[in-house]
Amino acid sequence: MAKETKVNSWFSKQVFNWSLFDFANSTFATIVVAFVYAIYFKKVVAGNEPVADLYWSASINISMLVVAFLSPVLGAASDYYSSKKKYLIFFTFLCITATALLYFVTEGKVMWGMFLFIIANIGFQAGLGFYDAFIKEISEPGNYNRVSSLGYAVGYLGSLASLAAVIVLQDSPRLTFLACAGMFFVFSLPMFFFVKEKKTDRTGEANNPNFLVIGLKRTAETLKHINQYRNLKFFLLSYFLYIDGVNTIIFFSANYAQTTLNFEIPELIMFFVIVQVTALAGSFLFGWIADKTGTKRTISFIILCWSVLTLLVFFADTKTTFLIIGAFAGIFLGSSQALSRSFMGKLTPDEKKTEFFGFYSLFEKTSTILGPLTFGLVSWLTGNQRYAVVSILIFFIAGYFLLGKVTEENKNPALNSGV
Repeated sequence: MAKETKVNSWFSKQVFNWSLFDFANSTFATIVVAFVYAIYFKKVVAGNEPVADLYWSASINISMLVVAFLSPVLGAASDYYSSKKKYLIFFTFLCITATALLYFVTEGKVMWGMFLFIIANIGFQAGLGFYDAFIKEISEPGNYNRVSSLGYAVGYLGSLASLAAVIVLQDSPRLTFLACAGMFFVFSLPMFFFVKEKKTDRTGEANNPNFLVIGLKRTAETLKHINQYRNLKFFLLSYFLYIDGVNTIIFFSANYAQTTLNFEIPELIMFFVIVQVTALAGSFLFGWIADKTGTKRTISFIILCWSVLTLLVFFADTKTTFLIIGAFAGIFLGSSQALSRSFMGKLTPDEKKTEFFGFYSLFEKTSTILGPLTFGLVSWLTGNQRYAVVSILIFFIAGYFLLGKVTEENKNPALNSGV
């Protein structure tokens, strides 16, 4: 296998300013999606009624389905117009505004609380595809692993900073939503002001001003000729499956710890901190390993490790054991996300970078439906969450074998060329 192109000075002002956006958006992922608002909505807004989980699940699924439709279309349009940053700014401020308005959601305002969360999550999730696509503009292929790993590591620092804000404002949960909006705004500014976007020369082309038409046309073209992108096709299918397993573990880890192992809130906070710290370390560690051994080989190893950890959770019967497993899970969490993004960057044609990252985002967002649904059904049918955990193994195993069909570097350039 030919060696990847190496660039010595991989860390630059562009890379640093880009990575700060990972810090910024992690505040929303931590405070709104994973922790404070998720609990606040159920216990306060929805009055801790049994139907509250249905409301919350519906809010997540509605926002994800909207993003699943938007991401490839907007990605294709932004490639055509070289307007990634414009879309990123729009969706970021959409998220920030809706997050700040969560301050006004109080007891009984269920529909208002759902609506604002849906808008905020659409802004957050839709923006990620545009942000991820910038990796091809701020770095070279030989540095993607390190740059992507840096982004996720900085993101985990953002999660820890968010947790600090949560602890300080724990008696005033609504204020954490304002703090989240403020942190997201401040730390996103370097990306908007200092990261440059490369413009595509469209001289002599008929410039159709309708972005939706352009987006739909280019997306349809990509789907029509998807077999010409063999590596991307198999990687996206593999990614859909193994990241489904990862996301399901993320979504249900706290629930499992509370329900099956009787964790208290302070113990959950400890668990959360451990995972964030080890995830930060794992992002750097496996970024270095991937540079030495190859990105595909490293991702394959990480998927196998997830499979082993999943089995260990099934047998874990003490809180200490679960915390140790959580520490290792954090290592593989940061690395699986960071290396997936960098590998996607290596496989993606330059002229379709945002469009394909839109598909990457689509596969990630839709994967948040199948895995949790499987977990929930197995848990409900068996009455035992341990069997639900084991059911996630199928996603890792299938993802591993599909990844085996991907060639890390193509001998035939046509397979990675644009249509």
